[in-house]
Amino acid sequence: MQATALLHLLQLASPSLPIGAYSYSQGLEAALESGIVRNDATARQWIVDALHHVIARFEAPVLCRLMQAFAARDAQAVAEWNERFIAARDTAEFRAETIQMGYSLSKLALELGLGDEALRDILQAQTEIPLPTALAFAAVALQVPHDAALLGMLFSWAENQVLVCVKSVPLGQVAGQKLLLSLQPELEAAARYAEQLPDHELSNWSPGLSLMSMQHEVQYSRLYRS
Repeated sequence: MQATALLHLLQLASPSLPIGAYSYSQGLEAALESGIVRNDATARQWIVDALHHVIARFEAPVLCRLMQAFAARDAQAVAEWNERFIAARDTAEFRAETIQMGYSLSKLALELGLGDEALRDILQAQTEIPLPTALAFAAVALQVPHDAALLGMLFSWAENQVLVCVKSVPLGQVAGQKLLLSLQPELEAAARYAEQLPDHELSNWSPGLSLMSMQHEVQYSRLYRS
């Protein structure tokens, strides 16, 4: 990868990117409250299960398709995958999360003047913009290779999950970094799986996670918005 593309990727994957990712746990806080996640071993199991059974089967392959559509300036494909992703958010919290972060990232990208006019027109034509759509736009606009952008997204998601565990299990900083390092082969495997998954095998079926999200909506005390 060229240095410029690598720097762009690091910026997109940075936890300091102002899109509010730190304020979401994606159901993990409910799992902490219920005792499903209670130490480093159960934290790793939760993250690995979510990675392979949820993210790699839907969010990651949708991101791949959106990047391909933006690169081809295929407005219809972008609109279709954008709509499909939003429709697949099966709880109010998950929907609000992706729309808020997608809005923040798309607003930032447009204010920075990323992409050409054709790309920006496609993005702005969407009624609502979830995070994968905004991320795909930014990756294509910044000429980040698709495989690298996919890994960056997966790492950023995993890092945020680990940070939730560091703060809330709680895990020590060293334990958190050890956990994140141990996830490297899992992230690589998830990326390979997402890249080769055909359309008819995409699935967001994760009833356990959906139940955790719905329980979190009415959780008495919480730090995170999802």
